[in-house]
Amino acid sequence: MNELTRRDEMSLAGAALRGAPWKAAAVTGGAVATASLLLGLITGTADLAWALGAGVTLFTLIAAIGAISKPDSGDRVTRQARNWSLRHPWRFALYPAAGAAILMYPIELVLDGDGVFGAAWDAVWGGAWIYLLTAIVATAMRGRAAKN
Repeated sequence: MNELTRRDEMSLAGAALRGAPWKAAAVTGGAVATASLLLGLITGTADLAWALGAGVTLFTLIAAIGAISKPDSGDRVTRQARNWSLRHPWRFALYPAAGAAILMYPIELVLDGDGVFGAAWDAVWGGAWIYLLTAIVATAMRGRAAKN
């Protein structure tokens, strides 16, 4: 009986994300959102919801990938969580994707004007893209996991 529950998986993913490069992720996400908005203002197609969504997407991707990029750094629990995340990239990717969808929902609801269900649909699709991209990159990084 060596099965992990969803709660255990969420704890491991959270422990792996504890060492994420949050400042770099925030700066990059903010820069992308700002650049997207400014470019939209210049071309006359400014969309604040889209710019913030792009910023959240990059913020989440950089935090998730950065968290598992150095599995041998950090304390013992963080190292074990990062190694688990690299060995189970599709399970790990669920949690950053869910976090991104939760961040995108109010942006879509308030700024996009799609209504409750339209905003949820857009947020779920944004989370799905983050899930796919995070899992693919984490799968490619699988060789970094310690062979324990």
